[in-house]
Amino acid sequence: MVGVSPGPLSSRRPRRGEPFFGNALLDPFGIPKEKQEEFKSVFFESLDDAKLTESHGQKRRVVDVSTGAGLQADTAGTLERLEKTANIEAGDTCFVMMSFSDPTGSYYKTIYEPAITKAGLRPIRADDDMFSTGKIVDQIWSGIQSSKVLVAELTGRNPNVFYELGLAHALQKPVVLVSATEKDVPFDVQHIRVIYYNVLDPFWGEKLIAKIAEHVLSAIQNPGEAILRKPP
Repeated sequence: MVGVSPGPLSSRRPRRGEPFFGNALLDPFGIPKEKQEEFKSVFFESLDDAKLTESHGQKRRVVDVSTGAGLQADTAGTLERLEKTANIEAGDTCFVMMSFSDPTGSYYKTIYEPAITKAGLRPIRADDDMFSTGKIVDQIWSGIQSSKVLVAELTGRNPNVFYELGLAHALQKPVVLVSATEKDVPFDVQHIRVIYYNVLDPFWGEKLIAKIAEHVLSAIQNPGEAILRKPP
């Protein structure tokens, strides 16, 4: 990530990355200090025009075309292909197994609902309004059983999530696993599709929404890759 941004020279304040960037301009490229501000302004304007930068609040970074804009374009293309081939009917649901506690619990509204809706399904969770009466275990069983595909947020190793995951595996339901760390994914389910995310990435939310939508559709199209394999 580059810690500088273009703008009027009089209004810009030095940022943490600027000394390093300035040294790089002076050392290998031989751009004198008195010309560096002008160079930076033109340089970043050119990157903006080429859509090679991404902004998030006050933060800006130069896109790595191997994982940034190129990946997003590829994800969009993959989603479009999967939407045409995945067998989704009106009313199909995706049950989300996750902790209700923050910060992970808050991801349901900001990440999981948008991602699953983007995939064309209706997201539900155990605290959904549809489960207003009856025993919680019966409600969870019904939600899992009736869902076309499920998503499990494993971060924090919440015991309720693993209980629900066990029920889903017993029913041979396709499940997309999501976790912030590899250590929270049990070794015996690591062969199932797992999405890892890093909250330190300022664009992690947008990326995670796209990946969940893609993996949900892929699990519907190829359920065998998202189902716990029975022992021989």
